[in-house]
Formats: sequence, C-alpha cells, structure tokens
Amino acid sequence: MAAAAALTLYGPAVAHADAGALYNSAQDNFTNGNDGGGLSDLRQLLNESPDDAQALSLQAIWSDYTGDLVTREAALNRLQGLNPQLADGTRNVFRAIGSAVGTLPNPIPAIAGPATGIAVLGYGLLPDGSMRPELVNRLQAAWLQAIASPMSPILVSGGNPQNGITEAAAMQGWLIGHGIPASRIVADHRAGSTVQNALFGTDMLRKAGATSAIVVTSPNHIRRAVADFIVAGIPVVGATTSLEQLVSSLAPPARANQRGIYLDATRTLLLPTSR
Repeated sequence: MAAAAALTLYGPAVAHADAGALYNSAQDNFTNGNDGGGLSDLRQLLNESPDDAQALSLQAIWSDYTGDLVTREAALNRLQGLNPQLADGTRNVFRAIGSAVGTLPNPIPAIAGPATGIAVLGYGLLPDGSMRPELVNRLQAAWLQAIASPMSPILVSGGNPQNGITEAAAMQGWLIGHGIPASRIVADHRAGSTVQNALFGTDMLRKAGATSAIVVTSPNHIRRAVADFIVAGIPVVGATTSLEQLVSSLAPPARANQRGIYLDATRTLLLPTSR
C-alpha cells in the first residue's frame, strides 16, 4: 500500500516515481558516499522529468566527480537549453574545484591592493566565548596578510555565538587589539558554515569595494573555502594559511578526498539538499 501511494500511474502498467523523492534520495546518496546510487536516482528522475534543471546540474557535477565526462557534457548541453544561467554556474563549479584542488596552502602573505578583500574564516569558539588555538592561528595569518596589503578591506566571517559572542565579533576584537583599524573590518555574524561564509561574505566584500579575495583559513580547510568563494562569484587570487598542519595539507587531495569540496560546491550553487 505504501509503495503504491508513492507512485503515480500514467497509463496501463506504467509507474512514474515522485521526482522530489528521487531528488532527495540522490542528494542523500551523494552525501553518504554512494555516487552510483545517487546517479541512478538522477537517471530515473530525468527519464520521468527530462526538463528538471536542478537534477541536470547535479548529474553534471557528480558525473564530473566520477570521471564520466560523456554524461557530464550531455547533461550540460541539455541544461544550457533549459537554464543558461544554471549551466554557467555549473561550469563555474568545475573551474572552482579545479582551482581549489590546485591551491597550495601558503603561510606567506600575498601583496594586494584595495580591490582585493581579505576573507578570514571563523572557527568554533569555546563555551565561554573565547577563541580556540586554531582560530588564533588563522588570525595571526590574517594579521600578516593585512600588514602586507594595508589597503585591503578585511572580512571576518562566522556566527555560532557562544556566551553571546559570535566568531566574527571575537575575530574583529582580536584584530583591532593587534592594531588593525576598525574601519578596515566588515563583520559577518550570520555564517554557520563554509558555504555561508562564501555566500554572505562575497556580498559583503563587494559592498566594501572588493572585486577579488584572498582567503585566510587553516591549511586543511583552504581548498574547500577557495572553491566555495569562487562558486559564490568572487575570484580568489590568494590563499593564506596558518602554519599548523601545513605539511600534511600540501599534496593535492585524491579524488576520493574531494567529496567535501563537491558537496560544498553544490550547496554554494544553491542546489537544494532536499525538496
């Protein structure tokens, strides 16, 4: 009875599965590492609803992850005719991931002018609102980057308040306490993830006059962050990191270890995790 209720019949002996359920199952499978199951769900969905633009975008992205370039290009070509903007965004995902995977964590600050913002990403605070050592490490790298690029606006991004203090507020206070003028700093107190760091932060950097960004975070986080900011729509021209875990993060990640980058990229593209 439950199985019958999940199907809508169109003609004798032809059952059509619910597109929303298949989309949700695909996203669950991708999140859980079952790429074959997720792509199978999308094939079934697209057999039933060939004009589903979000499903075509997901099919292109995860076919890229699995190395099926024929399916990737077929999905992109179909998507181009249905939703050129989403097709362009999907292609940007591939560019972003390629740039991110090729990024080397670098503790040496870049030199930049006022059109390049410095985006410093938060890290969870302790229950009393104080900063964990990893966040202090990020801020030390950000301070060096701010000194090297004295005209660049600085974004501090992170919500998740503890004891009434957001990550951004703690970061802003640290930087001001170490001689960075408050007028240089814009604070995003909302972001609860790297995806939100990029989505909210990109908008704030643009309002501050930046057309590109240097991302500052930990070495083991930098590639995912770079991809998210590029997908969000701002070019990343530098990736400054702290020294902690630097050596272990130098090698480009194997494809199996890029899953988190792909997952984040689809969310930054605003493809829903469920519908």
